[in-house]
Amino acid sequence: MSATTVFVRICVCGDEGTGKSSLIASLVKGVFVANKIQSVLPQVTIPPSIGTAENITTTIVDTSARPQDRTTLRKEIRKSNVILLVYSDHYSYERVALFWMPYFRSLGVNVPVVLCANKSDLAVDGSTAQVVEEEMLPVMAEFREIDSCIRSSARENRNVIEVFYLCQKAVTHPIAPLYDHKEGQLKPACVDALRRVFYLCDKDQDGFLNDKEMHEFQAKSFDKPLLPDELDNIKLAVGKTVPGSSVEKGLDLHGFLQLNKLYAEKGRHETIWIILRKHHYTDSLSLEDSFLHPRFEVPDYASAELSPAGYRFFMDLFLIFDKDNDGGLNDQELAALFAPTPGLPPSWVETSFPSSTVRNEAGHITLQGWLAQWSMTTFLEPKTTLEYLAYLGFEAPNARGPITAALKITKARKRRRRPGRVERNVVLCYLIGSSGAGKSSLLDAFLNRPFSTLHNPTIKPRRTVNSVELHGGKQCYLILEELGELEPAILENQAKLDACDLICYAYDSSEPDSFSHIVDLRKRYPQLDELPAIYTALKADRDKTTQRSELQPDAYTAALNMSAPLHVSVTWHSISELFIALAEAATNPSTAFPKSEEPPPDRASLYMALGATACAALAAFMIWRRSTNSA
Repeated sequence: MSATTVFVRICVCGDEGTGKSSLIASLVKGVFVANKIQSVLPQVTIPPSIGTAENITTTIVDTSARPQDRTTLRKEIRKSNVILLVYSDHYSYERVALFWMPYFRSLGVNVPVVLCANKSDLAVDGSTAQVVEEEMLPVMAEFREIDSCIRSSARENRNVIEVFYLCQKAVTHPIAPLYDHKEGQLKPACVDALRRVFYLCDKDQDGFLNDKEMHEFQAKSFDKPLLPDELDNIKLAVGKTVPGSSVEKGLDLHGFLQLNKLYAEKGRHETIWIILRKHHYTDSLSLEDSFLHPRFEVPDYASAELSPAGYRFFMDLFLIFDKDNDGGLNDQELAALFAPTPGLPPSWVETSFPSSTVRNEAGHITLQGWLAQWSMTTFLEPKTTLEYLAYLGFEAPNARGPITAALKITKARKRRRRPGRVERNVVLCYLIGSSGAGKSSLLDAFLNRPFSTLHNPTIKPRRTVNSVELHGGKQCYLILEELGELEPAILENQAKLDACDLICYAYDSSEPDSFSHIVDLRKRYPQLDELPAIYTALKADRDKTTQRSELQPDAYTAALNMSAPLHVSVTWHSISELFIALAEAATNPSTAFPKSEEPPPDRASLYMALGATACAALAAFMIWRRSTNSA
C-alpha cells in the first residue's frame, strides 16, 4: 500500500449472544472484559498508529440482531467496506446460510464477508482443521462473498487481532478479483496481469525467470532480498504442484502462475496484491491511469523526442525480440513484443504499419525503421509513446525516475527566418502537389522501395519516416507526409501548420497543368508563406514540358527570391540528395525562405575599415605626441 491512509469500515454482524461486542472489547482493551457490557458498543475508530496494519484507519461498528434494530443494521451494512459475520454454536452457524448471507444479498451490497467462529474455548471437540473442513468450507463454497474464515476466542484473547486483520485485508487485499473459489483457479484478469509481470521480469525473454531475475523480482516487489532457502522452497513448491516440470532453468510462466495460485489458496493473497501494486495495478486489475498517462506537456512551437534512455530502451527491445537475428521483426516476434500491451498503437494500424517505415526484403521492420517509427510516434503523439513505455516496462536510469525520462522536449522554435539551426532531431515535412505528380512514388523512394508504374490515388494522409544523414554526419529523422484528400482541412488548421517544419511543393515536370496547382494553393492559403519551403520538379527523367502557368517554375521561384526547383526522379540514385536537402532545410529553416533583396553587409570589410581607421588615428596621435615632446 502507498503512504496514503486507507479507511476501512467494519460492520460486525451475527446473532445475539455470539460474542460480537466481546470481540470488539477484547481488541480495544487487550484483555477479555468479564463484567457484563452494554449490548451494543458505540462505534470504535482505531488510527494507523494503533491499528494492526500501517496506514489503515479502521472503524468498527457493533450491531444488534434484534428485529426492532433492523433499520439501523441495514444502514450500517450499506455503509461498510467489509462485514464480520460471527457465530458461536450450531444454531448460529445454521443461521449463517439460512438467514445472514441471503439477507446481505437482499440488500444488494457488494462487500467481502469474513466468517468468524467465536467462543472456540467452549468447543468440546473438533480441531480447527476439522471445523474449517466441516463448517466453513461448505459455506464459503456456497457464498463466494465470503473472503476468509477464522476461529477465535474473546475470553482467551485468541486470534482477536487476526480477526480484524483479516477484515482489513479483505478490503485492502481482496481475494474476489484474484481467485475463483468455485473453479479453484485464478481469475482471467489476474492471470493477464501476472502474465505481464512475468514478461517484464523475464529480462532476457527466454521464457524462464532464472535466479538473477527472481532476485530482481523479489527486490522490486517486496523491497527485500530473496534468501537462498526461500528460492529453493519456491522451486520445491512449484515442482510439487506442476508434475513433470523442471525448475533447473528457472520458473516458467506456468510455474509462476501456479506459485501465485498457491498464495491464493493458502490465504496469502496479500502477497499477490503486493506484486501487482508494485507493478502499478489498481484494485480493478487495470493499470493506474497516472502510470499510463503521466503529465507531459509540450509547449507551443516545441516538440517531443526520445531521450538517449528512450532510444536505448527501444533498441534493446528490438535486439531481444529479434530471435532469429535476421535484422527484422517478423509477425511472431512483433506479437511477442507487444504481448503486454493492447496491441499495436491505433495510429500505427491506421498508417498500415510497417509500410510507414524501413523494412527488409522479407517485409519485416528493421532496427532503423523501428527507431524511426517510435521517433515519429513521439513527435506526433508523445502520450502514446509514454503509454507504451509503461506497458513495455521502461525503467528510468534513475531507479525512482519517472517514465517521462524516456522523452525530452526540444527548444521552442518561434522565429524560423532567423539564421541558425533549430535544436531538434525529428522534423515534419508536408508534401504538397497535384494528383499524379509522383508524391506517393517519392515516399516509396524515401523508404528504399522499388518504383512502381501503377498509380493509386492517395485518399487518406500517408506518412513515412526514415533517418537522414545531414552534411557533417549528424543524423535526424525526417517525416514526410502526403496529405491526400484532407489537404484543404490540414492547410486551414493553424495548429497543423505550426507543427510542420517544412513544405515541399512538388509538381510533375512532364505534365503541363501540374505546377498551376501549387500556384493556386499559395493564393488560396496565404498562411503558407510563413513556412519554409522547397520546390521540387519530379519525374525529371521524362521530357520537360512548358507549364500552363503565368510564370514558369524557375521564373516563379526567382520572383519570390527563392531557390529554383530541384529536378529529381525516383528512378535516379541521386534521389537521396533531395531528402538530405529537405532535412537540411527543415533544420535550418532560414535557408528555405525568400532571400533578402539587399545583400547582407560585408562585415569582414567593415571590420577591416574600422581597424584601418583606428590604426591611422593611433599613428596620428603618436606623431603629435612626439612633436609636442620635442618642442
